[in-house]
Amino acid sequence: MEFSATQIAALVNGTVEGDGDAKVSTFAKIEEGHPGAISFLANPKYTHFLYDTESSVVLIRRDFELERPVKATLIRVDDPYATVAQLLDMVSKMTAPQPCGIEEPCHVAAGVSVSDDVYVGSFSYIAEGVTLGKGVKIYPQCYVGPGAVIGDNTILYPGVKIYHGCKVGKNCILHSGVVIGADGFGFAPVNGAYNKIPQIGIVVIEDDVEIGANTTVDRATMGCTRIKRGVKLDNLIQVAHNCEVGENTVIASQAGIAGSTKVGANCMVGGQVGFAGHIHVGDNVQIGAQSGLNKDVASGSRIMGYPAVDIKDFARQTVNIKNLGKLYDEVSRIKKELDNNK
Repeated sequence: MEFSATQIAALVNGTVEGDGDAKVSTFAKIEEGHPGAISFLANPKYTHFLYDTESSVVLIRRDFELERPVKATLIRVDDPYATVAQLLDMVSKMTAPQPCGIEEPCHVAAGVSVSDDVYVGSFSYIAEGVTLGKGVKIYPQCYVGPGAVIGDNTILYPGVKIYHGCKVGKNCILHSGVVIGADGFGFAPVNGAYNKIPQIGIVVIEDDVEIGANTTVDRATMGCTRIKRGVKLDNLIQVAHNCEVGENTVIASQAGIAGSTKVGANCMVGGQVGFAGHIHVGDNVQIGAQSGLNKDVASGSRIMGYPAVDIKDFARQTVNIKNLGKLYDEVSRIKKELDNNK
């Protein structure tokens, strides 16, 4: 599939600078550009590649000022990164396979309504009382437990497991190995042993959520564990029982949220961040990678470290730690001089 620079500009409300007839049929990173490819420049660190890239077309910001001529045709847009994401989405929808129907062997319980545009892949199990929305895609080897609800146009990639009673909203994407609704980690110590506390709640995943491979969201002890609209969870994340993740929050890989913790809306959480249980993190919080949170965090905070502190304090601490060796040597020298003067 081939498009001209002029056609692309019309799709993304951009302005062409150069040969509007330049043709592209694929995407490439700007440093790996080749004829027939479209690239983008969003990170200033890659600016120098713009002048030598072999890509036929490059997306740049409207206000970007050239230092010297470029070979590529330019399309000026408000946000090159968002624009290339828009184009990738268009291409994906045009080229991705759209399976439908029920493959064999699989099990769909009696009474489960399956519309013509729903896909259920081989070796999947759809239990009794399940509700499947329009356009749902359930790839092979998935399990959807009794009474679960899957909203319109949601995709379950191979190996997803949805336990009984859990609810997944519309337009969600759950990648391979995701487990929704396994028991929360609830045990009561009794005479040196641990008695299991039944986990009778559910998980609610709201609309437009994407969950990465092998991430788990545990069911509530009672009530629900809730992932709100627009949340994006990376691979290998653990969300414990009765937690709540606020709208449009993004969490990177290997983060872990302990039970009953509430994370606000529009937060950005780096990889390997650990949350203690029963704490509250406000809205619009940014948390650096490998941080550890053991107390509430106010809205708008930018924190990092273990335990997490304001990011400016963390930067100062890091500098001080780097200087500890010099400080130790200086103190040792002063101590030696004082001992010699006694």
